[in-house]
Amino acid sequence: MEPIDHTTAPVLEALDTYHSRGRLAYTPPGHKQARGADPQARRVLGDAVFRSDVLAVNGLDDRRATGQVLRRAERLMADAVHADHTFFTTCGSSLSVKAAMLTVAHPGDRLLVGRDAHKSVVAGLILCGIDPVWVEPQWDAKRSLAHPPSPAAYAEAFERHPDARGALVTSPTPYGSCADLRALADVCHARGVPLVVDEAWGAHLPFHEDLPSWAMDAGADLCVTSIHKMGSGLEQGSVFHLQGDRIDAAELSSRSDLLGTTSPSVLIYAGLDAWRRQMVLRGHELMSGALRLAAETREEIERIPGLHVNDRADFTGDGLAADLDPLPTVIDLSDLGTTGYRAADWLREHHGLDMHLSDHRRIGAQLTHADSRETVEPLLEGLRDLAAHRADLADPPHVAVPSPAELRMEQVCLPRDAYFGEVESVPLARAAGRVAAEMVTPYPPGIPAALPGERLTEPVLEYLRTGYEAGMYIPDTADPELRTVRVLKD
Repeated sequence: MEPIDHTTAPVLEALDTYHSRGRLAYTPPGHKQARGADPQARRVLGDAVFRSDVLAVNGLDDRRATGQVLRRAERLMADAVHADHTFFTTCGSSLSVKAAMLTVAHPGDRLLVGRDAHKSVVAGLILCGIDPVWVEPQWDAKRSLAHPPSPAAYAEAFERHPDARGALVTSPTPYGSCADLRALADVCHARGVPLVVDEAWGAHLPFHEDLPSWAMDAGADLCVTSIHKMGSGLEQGSVFHLQGDRIDAAELSSRSDLLGTTSPSVLIYAGLDAWRRQMVLRGHELMSGALRLAAETREEIERIPGLHVNDRADFTGDGLAADLDPLPTVIDLSDLGTTGYRAADWLREHHGLDMHLSDHRRIGAQLTHADSRETVEPLLEGLRDLAAHRADLADPPHVAVPSPAELRMEQVCLPRDAYFGEVESVPLARAAGRVAAEMVTPYPPGIPAALPGERLTEPVLEYLRTGYEAGMYIPDTADPELRTVRVLKD
């Protein structure tokens, strides 16, 4: 094995060599280095995109991958984040988390899963036939917001289901709240089973001591990270990291190969490789700047009448999150008397600003190492103008958010059995008591309010109906207008 040298970037360097040697391909992609691409596509995207869109094998590397370009890049990434193994994927963390689940649990096995999991986890349950044991999040009833489940909740679930093959937790959440991963790893390891962390929002965490602890340093066995979310990767750039011997690396690689594409994007690989080098060489400096900017921005937003930036005092403490990432800047609009849906639409229309999150009372402005005073000033200007136009945003449609107890529905069969069962569409108004056969997911952040196998209740249906009328986006139902919902036939 060659020595570790983080000044190198194997994928980028192989691309540079490919270009300098003027290789001529008689292989896909059919655009042949942009020559055959649509003229408008070349103008809008730029020829550089097409020139770097080459085959990973028999292009970037030779036909037998003897240059080990990808493997070398993965070894460097693993070293950068203190993992034993790292795997690149170009299908997003939605694929990575499914590969992780398939490795830890087999069809019919039980797996402890936080009920605040992303829809990609539920899709994994459907594909894998895993029996989920739902672990309740820590619910802030005052703010109508879920934080990651506590280690005690996982320990109690293991007591009820000692045959569970492991645990999966989402941390950080899209709102920036984090689980006590170290304590949770201890809970799992005391029972000899692995902890899997869906850390899609935590690509930046390993690179600064003032950020929450990340999964590998906290003792997790496997974590999934979206480099495109808080890092510098391209969309769909994801990695999963492995340490220890509770999960077999060869089996994990096989599961990834089973689900992944046979035509991976070298562009995405290059983004992953470059991010690793950037962060090893300059990550602490970049994260320090981002943290300073976030702190200044939060203070300035707090001075805007009617706006409150949720901070550590709001999101952490007894019964709440264990830690907070301050970069996902979450702004509570309750005092403006409007919804996040209406505010996000107004900011996009009047100021050209796209918010990350929007829910019944909040918007989120995600800040990263790429932001600066130049990008923050338009945000502050837009928020000040938003507050000044509060009368235009007042009296929004009411969203009937259920209590924590009302949010949870009985899981009466496996998600897989419900999804692939005999189904019918019924009017939403008559769906209470029926078993859902599809996911119903407010997006973002993409956490299903109802999922296949759950018995629908009136409070959840009313939440979805009023939420949709208020501007909630629900992209995964068969009826996009939510007049009907798919359920199992009686």
